[in-house]
Amino acid sequence: MIRLLRRLVPLLFLVGLGWFLWEKVQPTLAELQNPLRPTPQITVTHNTVLTKVESLGRMELVRFRFKDVVEYRKSTYRFLPDSKVALIVAGEAVGCLDMTKVRAQDVVFEGDSIIRVALPAPELCTWRVDHSQSKVYSTENSFFQDAELIDEGYRYAERNVRQTALQSGILPQTTQNAEKILRPMLETMTGRRVVLTQQIAPPQRPTKR
Repeated sequence: MIRLLRRLVPLLFLVGLGWFLWEKVQPTLAELQNPLRPTPQITVTHNTVLTKVESLGRMELVRFRFKDVVEYRKSTYRFLPDSKVALIVAGEAVGCLDMTKVRAQDVVFEGDSIIRVALPAPELCTWRVDHSQSKVYSTENSFFQDAELIDEGYRYAERNVRQTALQSGILPQTTQNAEKILRPMLETMTGRRVVLTQQIAPPQRPTKR
């Protein structure tokens, strides 16, 4: 019996060692057989630094949206046809008031029933091309410079959004919406009749020649 146990103990040890090694090696063998992971492993490193804090006081009062078909043509080579890109562009512009420009002297109480508030001039605070709603329709003769030509076309389209918004009357519409939104709100808060006016721009000094 003792001799039998002496023979079985090394055998059991070898079997246990073999099982242990198999458990360690099996995942590696599985990866070698299928090198592609079922789900890719992604590692991202962040090092975010807060660089500036700004106080915002702009009140957005109107948003204009535009659709445009832009054909941007560029002549680069004298003896070759012009490069051309056609874009279907969606853009938007926002009119606002910068309420941080309201000063103490811009709020005047008249008796017990009237408040006069001089508002700052309306501004075109943002304008942009909405790339999620825009697309490239076609390019011609780009000579392997499609990306550069498309970028130039979009930059032109963005400038056109600003110009079109101003020509379409976004600033007067901002003033009208300020009257519709601010006056009832201020009257509710103060219990007085509110009269909205425009700030008077300071006179410009003559330039020395």
